[in-house]
Amino acid sequence: MSYAFCSKIGIYRRILQKKSAMKLFKKIITIILASIALSMLGGYFYFQKKFTPKENYLHVSAAAEKIPITWISSDENTHSALLLPVKINGIDETFYMQFDSGSPITVFYKNSLESIAQKFPSQIKFNTEKNEVSSGFKIGKMNVESAHFEVLNYGKKINFDDPDAKNIIGTIGTDLLEKRVTILDFKNNNCSFIEQIKENDFVDFEFKKRKILIPAKVKNENLKLLYDSGTSGYEFITTKEVWNEYKTKRSRIKIEKGNSWGNTLNVFSADTDQRIEFGALPLKLSEVTYIEGTSKLQNFLMKSSGMQGMIGNKLFLNNKLILDCKNEKFKLE
Repeated sequence: MSYAFCSKIGIYRRILQKKSAMKLFKKIITIILASIALSMLGGYFYFQKKFTPKENYLHVSAAAEKIPITWISSDENTHSALLLPVKINGIDETFYMQFDSGSPITVFYKNSLESIAQKFPSQIKFNTEKNEVSSGFKIGKMNVESAHFEVLNYGKKINFDDPDAKNIIGTIGTDLLEKRVTILDFKNNNCSFIEQIKENDFVDFEFKKRKILIPAKVKNENLKLLYDSGTSGYEFITTKEVWNEYKTKRSRIKIEKGNSWGNTLNVFSADTDQRIEFGALPLKLSEVTYIEGTSKLQNFLMKSSGMQGMIGNKLFLNNKLILDCKNEKFKLE
């Protein structure tokens, strides 16, 4: 066998080896890309499932009109939480629930309910396996019932001995707002949940995954802001970068400790002279806030939702906010 022929065989072998290596490399790249695509798709469905609220199990009848609002005050914040009076069906005691438009579901607090169940055992039906309770409560004449209220490991025991105690037993979420038109008349310090309203001069907003995303404008920039009454005592919460841009140069910085379901947050507020517009109605911003201590997941969800900040009840204390979440319409008066 000639040297030239052997050389050709060697060359062909090397070519075949290179082709085989290229095929193997292409297969590996294809597998890697497919794995990445599947991971991204799996991640998308994971977040969709995890942060899509549960089915709305509330059964709501009648209406509640001009229910008095009670405010919880902290050391430096006179409007840190908004409470509404409620009565659990079959119990002639007034309790309170926090109105939280940042929560997509209405929940009860375990520690509070257990102390109620000790005194009224026939009125509270726990499902310990599912962390649920079958119950109902009234706000004024409106009745809210469900066999699947979620129970959180939270809250305090009820003080039945003090008639002036504000015993908080849970949180009212936007699943109730999905069932009724909500009128938050902050100027007159009351709240209503009605079945319908004439919607003259109402403006569109987004009600995505039971989150209230309201369009606004600051410094001629269009913004999408989450109305979260759980951040009740703050006007406008944004990023640190925007906070630095909006705050006045010589503003004093107010630092507070915040609480998010038991997690401690650092809250920084400063004076501002900006104006915020909702449709044709401009409001003066007196304070701007940013928060440290939120999780990377919370920050990711904020960015992915498209929202560019949060607004609380304090911004609307001289106004009336009407929300029709079912038809995604709102009005600010």
